[in-house]
Amino acid sequence: MSELDGSRALAASIRQHVVDMTMRGSSSHVGSALSCADIIAVLYDGFLNVDPKNTKDPDRDRFILSKGHAGAAVYAALALRGFFPLDWLEQHYQNGSRMSGHISHKGIPGVEVSTGSLGHGLPIAVGMAVAGKLDGRGYRTVCVLSDGECDEGTTWEAAMFAAHHRLEHLTAIIDYNKIQSLGPVSETLALEPFADKWRAFGWTVVEADGHDHDSLCEALRRDGGGGPRVVIAHTTKGKGVSFMENSVLWHYRSPQGDEYAAARAELEEPVG
Repeated sequence: MSELDGSRALAASIRQHVVDMTMRGSSSHVGSALSCADIIAVLYDGFLNVDPKNTKDPDRDRFILSKGHAGAAVYAALALRGFFPLDWLEQHYQNGSRMSGHISHKGIPGVEVSTGSLGHGLPIAVGMAVAGKLDGRGYRTVCVLSDGECDEGTTWEAAMFAAHHRLEHLTAIIDYNKIQSLGPVSETLALEPFADKWRAFGWTVVEADGHDHDSLCEALRRDGGGGPRVVIAHTTKGKGVSFMENSVLWHYRSPQGDEYAAARAELEEPVG
């Protein structure tokens, strides 16, 4: 058995729950959550030092989902890892539910901060990393960003600040699925040469296949050379459901009826 079988199984379960959650709540962003499911699974299958029984441990690793619209994937991972009961997921995006469409920390064990307004997650992560450095704590801070929010000036201001202060325990992971809300990234505001931009800002850059768990693990283990590092994870929007893959449509559409049945058939029963 591979040491990564656990993370692959976790990713499969995350995808199943994401499709269920977005169907029940008629909510958006199923494609965005499926895109980062493997990244989230690798992080929560042992990379992050977090404990569902001690969510306020001062030495815990900090995880920020900057692309807060993909919150369903993190909610699913947390439930599957025992931070709260699985049946909480059934109330995702329902009236009165604590599980909002964009990820919220209010009443959700294991979520550090609410996000959703793009471009804010990396600055928050940088602040947490600075605090850890000033306090002499060795915890890691990991932030998952969308490619689209790399259009935001706050992202690059935070990147510059992190390199200046040599935040060696900070890792950014970019879910580079190359599709923004209404069209391809290349047509909205081109990012390439993307890796070169991060290097110019003083970051160690590692590129990875964002759906290959070996590639992700290797990238996360790479040393940042005394400063921050960024993993540019090449992904496919809607990964795991053939008719959602590489489709702008599934940024805002929710799977219903025959589409839901077809998606769940592709993702295989049962959920565990």
